[in-house]
Amino acid sequence: STIITLADWYHTPAPIAGLVPTPDATLINGKGRYAGGPTVPLSVIRVLPGVRYRFRLVSLSCDPNYTFSIDGHSLTIIEVDSESVQPLVVDEIQIFAGQRYSFILRTNQPINNYWIRANPNIGTQGFAGGLNSAILRYWGAPNIDPTTTSSVSAPLVETNLHPYSNPAAPGVPTVGAADVNLNLNIVFDFASLKFQVNGAPFSEATVPVLLQILSGATTPGSLLPAGSVYELPPNKVIEISMPGGSIGSPHNFAVVRSAGSSVYNYANPVRRDVVSLGSSTNDNVTIRFQTDNSGPWIMHCHIDWHLEM
Repeated sequence: STIITLADWYHTPAPIAGLVPTPDATLINGKGRYAGGPTVPLSVIRVLPGVRYRFRLVSLSCDPNYTFSIDGHSLTIIEVDSESVQPLVVDEIQIFAGQRYSFILRTNQPINNYWIRANPNIGTQGFAGGLNSAILRYWGAPNIDPTTTSSVSAPLVETNLHPYSNPAAPGVPTVGAADVNLNLNIVFDFASLKFQVNGAPFSEATVPVLLQILSGATTPGSLLPAGSVYELPPNKVIEISMPGGSIGSPHNFAVVRSAGSSVYNYANPVRRDVVSLGSSTNDNVTIRFQTDNSGPWIMHCHIDWHLEM
């Protein structure tokens, strides 16, 4: 198997880059080009023809999500955020900060160089001059940039992902029928430059939460300021509904309603630990999990800049 990492690169150090800076380049396995910059070597993944490869795609992004594809090749997704899924054949994957996918790629094309593409949703988009790109190189192909083109017909739709085993979400398969039902309204207050969850901004603990527990803190509400702690009973089914606009996650959960969909799936929803809440105010993402992994769990946005807010 081979790892492919996607990351955003900034020419200005974060402390002086402004509130939410725009990335200057996309790095694939640590290499990339930027607009107006030199034609530096790109990352090259060498493959033998007639072989099946398992690729592990990881987003190390601070901010952007990426639309990932490999020219001329299908991607058979077999794992999502450490959860095995029923094989799903796609030719494009939208991957958000912190997410991981494993896919099988068959090297069944003529010996050649093929573009690996990771188009960001912010920053310089497109692939002119090798931007946002790496190279899949068959053994025997010349050491030159590819000339292939992209053709997408089967992009990933999250609701088409289904667990390989134990597919059902926990609890009664009805909206709002969990043991505990929560609605988290996540908004950004432009006056304070802080995100709020149900009206409560996050304030970092003066003493780390785990150290507080080791030092004798006995009530969850004493760990963080009011409104920041949700105490959940053990071994119960929890359903959390979140309007669109941000990204967040507790521990592993079943996504019973995905962004861009109005359908609830309790029979075989995808299980993962990072989910996009979508960009539309009409979106609503609903997740379920069981409180069978005790301890303090931080639900947070995976966009680095938002962790400061």
